[in-house]
Amino acid sequence: MPEIVPCLWFDTQAEEAAEFYVSVFPNSKVTSIDRYGEGGPRPAGMVLTAAFELDGKAFVALNGGPEFTFDEAVSMQVFCADQDEVDHYWTSLTADGGAESQCGWLKDRFGFSWQIVPTRLTELLQDPDPARAERAMRAMLRMRKIVIAEIEAAAAAA
Repeated sequence: MPEIVPCLWFDTQAEEAAEFYVSVFPNSKVTSIDRYGEGGPRPAGMVLTAAFELDGKAFVALNGGPEFTFDEAVSMQVFCADQDEVDHYWTSLTADGGAESQCGWLKDRFGFSWQIVPTRLTELLQDPDPARAERAMRAMLRMRKIVIAEIEAAAAAA
C-alpha cells in the first residue's frame, strides 16, 4: 500500500507550524524544507513545504496561500495515557493564541483542531454498565479539557 501523508494547508506559516508541532511531541523532527523557485505562484525562496514527523508519523505543511483555512471537520486525536500527558498537550497546543473548546477539543494558534483524549475516557465511555458510561458521558460533556479523576468520580457515583 502506498504511504498516506496528511498535508496541512497554511498561508505562510508552514515552517513555523512544523517547528511548533515537533517541539510539542516527543520523538519528532522536521525532515525537509522545500522552497518556491522562480516563476512559482509565491515569492522565490518562500517555504513551499515543511515535511515533518510526529513520533514517526509523516506530515507535510504547505504554504498554499490564504484561500483555505482549517475548521473542525478535520482534527488530530492525541490519545493520552494519563492526566500528565493530557495536561502537557492541552497546555502546549493552546499556548500563544490557541483556544479551548468542548469535550477535549482545542484549536492551536494556527487554527488547527486537536482532540486530547485520555484512554481512560474511552474505557469509561465503553463501560459494560450503561449507567456508568452515561454518567461518564455527561461529565465529559461539561468539560473543556478532560480531567480523568472527575470523569472517574462521575462514573462511580450512584
